[in-house]
Amino acid sequence: MLRIEKLSASYGEARVLRDVSLTVARGEVVTLVGRNGAGKSTLLRCVMGLHDSQRGTVELDGRDISRLPAHRRARLGLGWVPDDRGSYATLTVTEHLTLPPTVGPDPWSLDRIYEAFPALHTRRTSAATMLSGGEQQMLALARVLRMGARLLLCDEPTEGLSPLLVQQVGDILRQAKQHGVTVLLVEQNLHFATGVADRHYLLAEGEIVSALDNTEVHSRERELLSYLGI
Repeated sequence: MLRIEKLSASYGEARVLRDVSLTVARGEVVTLVGRNGAGKSTLLRCVMGLHDSQRGTVELDGRDISRLPAHRRARLGLGWVPDDRGSYATLTVTEHLTLPPTVGPDPWSLDRIYEAFPALHTRRTSAATMLSGGEQQMLALARVLRMGARLLLCDEPTEGLSPLLVQQVGDILRQAKQHGVTVLLVEQNLHFATGVADRHYLLAEGEIVSALDNTEVHSRERELLSYLGI
């Protein structure tokens, strides 16, 4: 579903990504793992069209979208879930879910959202500032599904959450996968990553240094945790 070929990007004179290539199949959950500053978030931003790449290509379903602006990519089914969750403080849950346009090819209905996320149905009249961290993360994911995203680009969805809320986020991602949604996920928590993802790419200094399945991650867990500084 997603193919990235030899993607490079910089911030000013600082090269952040160096000839990154990876693939994500339809229905997969794939994680980008690496230390802070490895280029993980920049890669997601390049895929979404929020940061310009210097060279390389991004293909969605075989179509080159490398030069399309972010809003055109969203209409093709890319959904951006930023690490700050992007909530509006004064809007209610229902307003978050109904005000944005449905731009993708397969938007979820409000009933389907509330069936998949019953906690949001319970809090549907609450303002975003009244939600817990886990509920805000649910809302961020639900909003892009409501808009019609087929491929979620999730940046550190478990950062700063308690273990219980991390488990809830994992449940949400597994639900999304069961509904046919594909996910490319930035994550540093290896235990969480292996619990939700099919495969993993390890980034170091802007380059892919390993492609691992869950069995390989478990067999190299101590080495990887040491590498990540955890």
